[in-house]
Amino acid sequence: MSTLSARLNENSAPRELDEVIAQEVELRLEENDFAAALDLLQQLHPADIARLVTELGRDHAASLTLALPTITGANVLAELDEAFCADLLSEVSTERITALLNELESDDAADVLSNLDETVRQRVLRVLEDRESVKGLLEYGEETAGGIMATEVVSVLANWTVAEATEEIRRNAENTQDLYVVFVIDEARKLKGFVTIRRLLLSPSDAVIGDVMRTDIRYVTAEVDQEEVVRIMERYDLVSLAVVDDNQRLIGHVTIDDAVDVIREEAEEDYLRLSGITGDEDRTDTVFSITRGRLPWLLLGMVGAVFAGSVIGVYEENIRRASVLAAFIPVVMAMAGNAGIQSSAIIVQGLASGEVWSVNMLRRMGKEVYVAIANGLALAAVMIVAVLVVFGWMASMWPSFVIQAPDPWRLAATAGLSLFVVVILAAVIGATIPLMLDRIGVDPALATGPFITTSNDIIGLLVFFMLAAVLYLPFI
Repeated sequence: MSTLSARLNENSAPRELDEVIAQEVELRLEENDFAAALDLLQQLHPADIARLVTELGRDHAASLTLALPTITGANVLAELDEAFCADLLSEVSTERITALLNELESDDAADVLSNLDETVRQRVLRVLEDRESVKGLLEYGEETAGGIMATEVVSVLANWTVAEATEEIRRNAENTQDLYVVFVIDEARKLKGFVTIRRLLLSPSDAVIGDVMRTDIRYVTAEVDQEEVVRIMERYDLVSLAVVDDNQRLIGHVTIDDAVDVIREEAEEDYLRLSGITGDEDRTDTVFSITRGRLPWLLLGMVGAVFAGSVIGVYEENIRRASVLAAFIPVVMAMAGNAGIQSSAIIVQGLASGEVWSVNMLRRMGKEVYVAIANGLALAAVMIVAVLVVFGWMASMWPSFVIQAPDPWRLAATAGLSLFVVVILAAVIGATIPLMLDRIGVDPALATGPFITTSNDIIGLLVFFMLAAVLYLPFI
């Protein structure tokens, strides 16, 4: 046994994955010492095992994951990317898949099944222990409350005593992993309130649930978008949110760990779209799928660059008359893109957190305009000083190194005014486009990518050359 293996086995508690353990596992696999690699994996938490196997080759990843004890293997599957998990299970027997899914909560089992081949999914559902609950979850949209909820909940009647409720918790302990509150229902399973575990422990055993429960309960229907679910849980500091049907009957709950997963997924998705990548890109994806997600935005950026180039071409004669104008092209494009992205990022963040409503939309837009005016004035002042220093003082001191510019004062005024106007227009466009996309049901995060940058580049160049044609060129 290796020194590392001996060190791990001294303590049966799960160890945190680090580079040393990862290298040791890979080394054992290269030596075809499968048993030693498996032994190392079993010392890790399922989340760390999932992280490690995604870095391995498909064959090794599948062999190691499926050779783990059933409970550990099931928990690893729940941590894996859904598409990667489906790929690992593509050649696994129905019996083994069923055994693994039987160890998972209904929401995790449904997530795994949703990505399997239809034939395999139906075979597994026929023999799955919790098949009715899982079938119900598969009918909901993947990004809805119904799609992320778990059906394993503990519910009691209002006329029960605390002792009876405690016994109900014991009866359901095996099937309910995440227990934070006990929901109170009536005979028709309509939601009436909840009792926290702490309140149950501190209440007398003969106390009636109706006397100790809270009725100010928050809940959502199964069709509510998962982002709205997360906003509610964050706003009211909930660790468990009830999910009801259209008749207000309790059908499940969303727990804090599911909410955290949604927050991470949405943040990663918005970050990718900010970078101009469509869809969900994962390190386990193929080259083709990654290319398919990135190429559309690269093509859009290329088309935008062609249009920007055509704008420059239209004003080619102006540049020939005053070649110094070409020096301002990258400045105008950069400032337009940056100002637009800043404004759009603030609006997208407000839409995502629910802070931007129709009633305060104009106020938020007005604030962005005022900020843009302040920034535009500051940048314009800096630009004027820079132009006077570079094309005035430095050009006279070192004429062989700095291009000579006719009438530096007028050039400085033109450049400063252009930058001021461009920053304001870019900020308004950057704030408006996400709002428009949100109104038509398109994810506003799309606006913070190359679309904003490209459009503002074109508009910025147009503004600069038009002002130069009016304020500078006629006087030189």
